[in-house]
Amino acid sequence: MLTIPADLVQATRMTDEEMLLEIAVMLFQREKLTLGQSARLAGMSQYRFQLVLASRDIPIHYDVEEYREDVQTIESLL
Repeated sequence: MLTIPADLVQATRMTDEEMLLEIAVMLFQREKLTLGQSARLAGMSQYRFQLVLASRDIPIHYDVEEYREDVQTIESLL
């Protein structure tokens, strides 16, 4: 578990949700997390996370692993 000291979070003047979103975006940009993983970390749907990325002009990378995750998600919904 990751713990960020409260005084550092307060210094950013961000809510916990905003901080998680910024971390998720950064990890996505660096290709450390997939789109789905980043969206989950940010606590939002993939669609909403994509809108955030688009608003920041961040391109979406889509690889085979993400395709497999999407297929698994679709299959679990059927």
